Amino acid sequence: MTGTLYGIGVGPGDPELMTLKAVRLIEQCDLVAVPKSGDGEGVAKQIAQKAVPDFDKKELIEVSMPMTRDPQVLEQSHQVAAEQIEGYLKEGKSVAFLTLGDPAIYSTYIYVHKKVQQNGFPVEMVPGVPSFCAVAAKLNVSLAEAAQPLHIIPASYQGVEEGLEWSGPKILMKTGRSMKKVKELLDEKGLMDKAKMVQKCGMEGEEIYQSMRDVDENSSYFSVIVVKE
Repeated sequence: MTGTLYGIGVGPGDPELMTLKAVRLIEQCDLVAVPKSGDGEGVAKQIAQKAVPDFDKKELIEVSMPMTRDPQVLEQSHQVAAEQIEGYLKEGKSVAFLTLGDPAIYSTYIYVHKKVQQNGFPVEMVPGVPSFCAVAAKLNVSLAEAAQPLHIIPASYQGVEEGLEWSGPKILMKTGRSMKKVKELLDEKGLMDKAKMVQKCGMEGEEIYQSMRDVDENSSYFSVIVVKE
C-alpha cells in the first residue's frame, strides 16, 4: 500500500490561522516535507512548529525549491523533489508537504503535486488561509462586494500595468524587489491613495501601511497590497 502526499497550506504567518485539518494531518503523517528556498526558507516550518504539538519530533525532509525563473532549473528541481517524495510513498509512508498560504495560490508545491499525481500516487491538497484574506482582515476592509470582480496580480511579473486598469478591487502579490516600480505605477494610475499594504502579515515584524506613500522601496518579499477604488 502506498502512502499519500498532502500539500498542506499553513496560512500566511499566524499559527492560529492554521486549520484543524492541517494540524491533524501533520500529526498523522509519517514525514513532513519543508521547502528550502530563498526568502521563504523555513517560514512554513516555523508556523507549523507553533501550532502542531510535538512537531519537533517529526521526521523532516528538506526539499530544494530554488527561487529562480529559469525553466530548466525549475523543472529539474521539481523532478528531483517528486522522486524524493515518491521514494517514501512507495514505502507506504505519508508525507505532509508544508506550503505558505494556500497550495492552490502561487505555490511552488503545486508543481511537485502534479508530477507525483501524474506518476499514479495518491495526492491531496489541504487549503490554508490565503495571505490576501489575512491582509484584508488586518486592514479591516472587504476585498469584494456585490458584483465586483476581484483581481489577483503577481506584481513582480509582466502585466501589472494592464492589471491596474481592470475594474474592481485588486490584490498585488509577489511585489518583492519590484516595489519601486509598483509604487510608480500606482502613482501614474492615480491609485496611490487608494492602496494599502501589510508587510509580513501575521509574522514577526508585521507592518500595516494605511498609505502606500509610507512604504519603503526595500520592503519584504512578504508584502501584499490591496487597491480599492
